[in-house]
Amino acid sequence: MTLSLTLAALWAFAANLLAMLPSRDNHWRRAYGLIAVGIPLLGYVTYENGPWWGLAVLIAGMSVLRWPVIYFGRWLRRILLQS
Repeated sequence: MTLSLTLAALWAFAANLLAMLPSRDNHWRRAYGLIAVGIPLLGYVTYENGPWWGLAVLIAGMSVLRWPVIYFGRWLRRILLQS
């Protein structure tokens, strides 16, 4: 297993641990931190292992952070429908 995939697995493990801890802001600060770490990590995985592994890690990250993705999709749809 390459270093990038190992780091992606550790990211997923940390995301699941953070999701189990209670939070006053519904985990949004933790989600922002995970996104900030996850985007460069996704680029590293794609660079080192190819686009198919990058796509797999992207889908896995989107399943962990599904609410930011849902809100981004709603915001994007609202912006596109106003035009």
